Amino acid sequence: MIAIIDYGMGNLKSVVNACIKLGAEVEITSEKEVIKHSKALILPGVGAFGKCIANLKGLKLLDVIKGMIQDNKPYLGICLGMQVLFDESEESPGVSGMGIIKGTVPRFKDAMKVPHMGWNSITKLKDHDIFKGIKSGEHFYFVHSYYCQPEEEDVIVTTTTYGITFASSVQKGNLFACQFHPEKSQAAGLHLLKNFIDLTREHRHQNELYGAREGS
Repeated sequence: MIAIIDYGMGNLKSVVNACIKLGAEVEITSEKEVIKHSKALILPGVGAFGKCIANLKGLKLLDVIKGMIQDNKPYLGICLGMQVLFDESEESPGVSGMGIIKGTVPRFKDAMKVPHMGWNSITKLKDHDIFKGIKSGEHFYFVHSYYCQPEEEDVIVTTTTYGITFASSVQKGNLFACQFHPEKSQAAGLHLLKNFIDLTREHRHQNELYGAREGS
């Protein structure tokens, strides 16, 4: 079961529908125990950085999610679900993010039309199974006014150009996060979600094999 985390912000329906269409077992939840016993996490996001962190703290989920990521549980962050992985955002001064990925989330400069909204292409910097079957140059759907700026370039999987070139997806262990919305990105987005679901199944299978060996 994949837990789609409900923290009171954003429309989860399109993410849920896309995952169900792909044959995944999903549950929308804000319950700690359900999240702890899930096989993977999806954190969608639309809204303000500070409000997201406050809501996750209010539900006592922030440390749970952070701990599961650090334990290498498969995680997919979408849009704001990517930004909150970083140390801080210009959108909410003084509010700390999870700090899983070192770096900041600055705002597009005033010369750029904000938000960056619509279809834009990705450039793959490295191969990763989350982009299996998806070519560099493929288009995804974006809606955001802030972008992620990692300190370490090796976490960046793809970049996108909108005035500047920014990290449009990152990966660290079993953590993957994207600034674009795969659930709104038609065939390419569904392909990416399917890849995440397949990776989750592989991770579960590997854990089951490991557990069986440990018990033998």
